[in-house]
Amino acid sequence: MSKGISRRQLLQGVALTAALGVETRGVSSLACVALGPRKEESAPDTLVVLFLRGGADGLNIIVPYGDDDYYKLRPNLALSPPSSGAARSSKALKLDSFFGLHPAMSSLLPIYQDGNLLPVHAVGSFDHTLSHFQAMAAMERGLANDGPGAASGWLARHLNSTEVPGQSPLRSVALSETLPASLRGATQATSLTSLANYEVHLPTGTGGLQFHADERRQAMEQTLAQLYSGPQTGDLADAGKGTLAALDAVRRLDPSHYHPTPGVHYPKTGLSHALQQVACMVKGAIGLEVACIDVEGWDTHVDQGRDTGWQPARLTDLATSLAAFYRDMGNQMHNVTVVTMTEFGRRAYENTGLGTDHGRASVMLVMGGAVKGGRVLANWPGLNPHQLVGPGDLHVTTDYRDILGELVAKRLHNSRLDLVFPNHTPHFHGIV
Repeated sequence: MSKGISRRQLLQGVALTAALGVETRGVSSLACVALGPRKEESAPDTLVVLFLRGGADGLNIIVPYGDDDYYKLRPNLALSPPSSGAARSSKALKLDSFFGLHPAMSSLLPIYQDGNLLPVHAVGSFDHTLSHFQAMAAMERGLANDGPGAASGWLARHLNSTEVPGQSPLRSVALSETLPASLRGATQATSLTSLANYEVHLPTGTGGLQFHADERRQAMEQTLAQLYSGPQTGDLADAGKGTLAALDAVRRLDPSHYHPTPGVHYPKTGLSHALQQVACMVKGAIGLEVACIDVEGWDTHVDQGRDTGWQPARLTDLATSLAAFYRDMGNQMHNVTVVTMTEFGRRAYENTGLGTDHGRASVMLVMGGAVKGGRVLANWPGLNPHQLVGPGDLHVTTDYRDILGELVAKRLHNSRLDLVFPNHTPHFHGIV
């Protein structure tokens, strides 16, 4: 005979946990989830934000092979021009007459050639500290630098300024253990590491009762259904109903049996797994609007590598994962926009450890079916010593908020950019 769970035990062990947003099985919030309507042309995109944490070296991602000073500053790390006789693995892939793509990112070249990938160079914030924490805080708060201003995140302000009744509480998701600062202050935001682990369970030993894992789940769900099948209202009632809706929504997604588009193979990496989770949610039409993914490991002070090594390995993972996601989404990529960002770039010249130190401007990549790509967007400042800033950094000529602001306005349909990016009026560059 199965053991029952009393109302008091359930409220103590499950519903209160859900209502307060306490983490369970890698899930920071189990709010009420309902499958949203299918995405229409007038609906917002799904915006996928990849934060390359550590300061990604934009000069060896989108290579300015047309600038002679690039080779003077980086005698060991510079990628050869596309037309050179160097080995294919050590020369840039031609994007135009001035810029090339790192060869480790060759899987993105067809997307660029199809016009759905736009690199933006010499982009960044106006943080001069070169501190990871302060530079990241500035960007995630949507500010010029980490100083006085809004404490909430730019994505949170977007979500809160466009909140409508009945929207999916899985509208914003972070594929991580914790919410990024860009979502700080969002009224509804969820962090999870895997849809397959999206569940709640009664803690072992609740109320002196002992349950096996499956028994706990079954008992919890049965009791929730009995308690909250009626018209009850209030925080605990909402939490209980929401938990049931969440479990039902994820089961309908069936993430454990998700199959990508035939012929698409995601690499077995953390980034690919996160993007595959996003693909599952987009195809499942649960109302996902914002997805955040952290990509670590870009602080390349030593042994950065040119065609092999620390940075090229990460670039391969980034490119192959994005390419798999792009192919998996197919025609639905028209309603998806992916943007990569990083807190700052690297110093223009290589250091004695065959790496690069903290710098200023870097690169953003924008990918999507509505992106006006197939070109490199850059107000190029030059790499001559008199054109560099600080101790030898690429000058920031494009404010990162201009890029994000255009995506928020044109793809997420939010005209209140004064709320999303206070004290800044984004300049649009025709990226979408």
